[in-house]
Amino acid sequence: MSTQSNLRPLVRLAPIASQFNRRNPKILLGGAHQPTLLRYLDGWPRRQNGPHAFLIQFIDANESLERFSHDQFDLAVVQAPCAEHADAVIRHLTRIARQGLITRC
Repeated sequence: MSTQSNLRPLVRLAPIASQFNRRNPKILLGGAHQPTLLRYLDGWPRRQNGPHAFLIQFIDANESLERFSHDQFDLAVVQAPCAEHADAVIRHLTRIARQGLITRC
Protein backbone atom coordinates (compact mmCIF):
# COMPACT_ATOMS: atom_id res chain seq x y z
CA MET A 1 0.00 0.00 0.00
CA SER A 2 1.44 3.38 -0.93
CA THR A 3 1.90 6.19 1.58
CA GLN A 4 -0.15 8.42 -0.73
CA SER A 5 -3.29 6.34 -0.09
CA ASN A 6 -2.74 6.55 3.68
CA LEU A 7 -3.09 10.34 3.56
CA ARG A 8 -6.67 10.23 2.31
CA PRO A 9 -9.51 10.58 4.79
CA LEU A 10 -11.31 7.50 6.04
CA VAL A 11 -14.64 9.31 5.85
CA ARG A 12 -15.92 11.37 2.94
CA LEU A 13 -18.57 13.98 3.53
CA ALA A 14 -21.46 14.78 1.23
CA PRO A 15 -20.45 16.64 -1.93
CA ILE A 16 -19.39 20.16 -1.08
CA ALA A 17 -21.51 21.85 -3.75
CA SER A 18 -24.76 20.20 -2.67
CA GLN A 19 -25.07 22.12 0.60
CA PHE A 20 -23.60 25.57 0.07
CA ASN A 21 -25.63 28.63 -0.72
CA ARG A 22 -22.64 30.86 -1.47
CA ARG A 23 -21.33 31.09 -5.00
CA ASN A 24 -17.76 30.97 -3.62
CA PRO A 25 -17.69 28.67 -0.56
CA LYS A 26 -15.39 29.75 2.29
CA ILE A 27 -13.09 26.98 3.51
CA LEU A 28 -10.79 26.91 6.53
CA LEU A 29 -7.81 24.52 6.46
CA GLY A 30 -5.98 24.20 9.76
CA GLY A 31 -2.74 22.28 10.03
CA ALA A 32 0.95 22.24 9.35
CA HIS A 33 0.97 20.45 5.98
CA GLN A 34 -1.09 22.54 3.55
CA PRO A 35 -0.73 20.28 0.46
CA THR A 36 -2.20 17.36 2.41
CA LEU A 37 -5.09 19.51 3.61
CA LEU A 38 -5.83 20.60 0.04
CA ARG A 39 -6.13 16.94 -0.99
CA TYR A 40 -9.28 16.71 1.12
CA LEU A 41 -10.95 18.94 -1.47
CA ASP A 42 -9.93 16.74 -4.43
CA GLY A 43 -12.76 15.18 -6.33
CA TRP A 44 -15.57 17.22 -4.87
CA PRO A 45 -17.92 18.30 -7.64
CA ARG A 46 -18.07 21.80 -8.95
CA ARG A 47 -21.21 23.82 -8.40
CA GLN A 48 -23.72 24.03 -11.24
CA ASN A 49 -24.91 27.36 -12.68
CA GLY A 50 -21.64 29.00 -13.63
CA PRO A 51 -18.09 29.31 -12.38
CA HIS A 52 -17.03 29.68 -8.80
CA ALA A 53 -13.91 29.45 -6.69
CA PHE A 54 -13.20 28.20 -3.21
CA LEU A 55 -12.13 30.97 -0.81
CA ILE A 56 -9.51 29.16 1.27
CA GLN A 57 -7.94 30.40 4.49
CA PHE A 58 -5.06 28.52 6.12
CA ILE A 59 -4.24 28.58 9.83
CA ASP A 60 -1.52 26.91 11.88
CA ALA A 61 -2.44 23.69 13.70
CA ASN A 62 -1.91 25.39 17.09
CA GLU A 63 -3.91 28.50 16.26
CA SER A 64 -7.18 28.96 18.16
CA LEU A 65 -10.51 28.86 16.34
CA GLU A 66 -12.02 31.19 18.95
CA ARG A 67 -11.44 34.34 16.88
CA PHE A 68 -13.75 33.23 14.05
CA SER A 69 -17.44 34.15 14.02
CA HIS A 70 -20.44 31.81 13.89
CA ASP A 71 -20.94 30.06 10.52
CA GLN A 72 -18.04 31.98 8.98
CA PHE A 73 -16.98 28.96 6.90
CA ASP A 74 -18.89 26.50 4.77
CA LEU A 75 -16.27 23.84 5.47
CA ALA A 76 -13.39 23.49 7.93
CA VAL A 77 -10.73 20.78 7.87
CA VAL A 78 -8.49 20.79 10.93
CA GLN A 79 -5.68 18.64 12.19
CA ALA A 80 -6.61 16.47 15.19
CA PRO A 81 -5.79 18.28 18.44
CA CYS A 82 -4.22 16.72 21.52
CA ALA A 83 -6.70 15.18 23.97
CA GLU A 84 -6.63 18.13 26.37
CA HIS A 85 -7.68 20.59 23.63
CA ALA A 86 -10.15 18.34 21.79
CA ASP A 87 -13.29 19.63 23.53
CA ALA A 88 -12.51 23.27 22.72
CA VAL A 89 -11.55 22.53 19.11
CA ILE A 90 -14.73 20.52 18.47
CA ARG A 91 -16.90 23.19 20.13
CA HIS A 92 -15.39 25.95 17.99
CA LEU A 93 -15.38 23.82 14.85
CA THR A 94 -19.12 23.18 15.09
CA ARG A 95 -19.68 26.88 15.79
CA ILE A 96 -17.64 28.38 12.95
CA ALA A 97 -18.29 25.90 10.12
CA ARG A 98 -21.41 24.42 8.58
CA GLN A 99 -19.48 21.24 7.83
CA GLY A 100 -16.21 20.04 9.35
CA LEU A 101 -13.64 17.31 9.35
CA ILE A 102 -10.93 16.48 11.87
CA THR A 103 -7.99 14.67 10.32
CA ARG A 104 -4.65 13.17 11.31
CA CYS A 105 -2.61 14.71 8.48
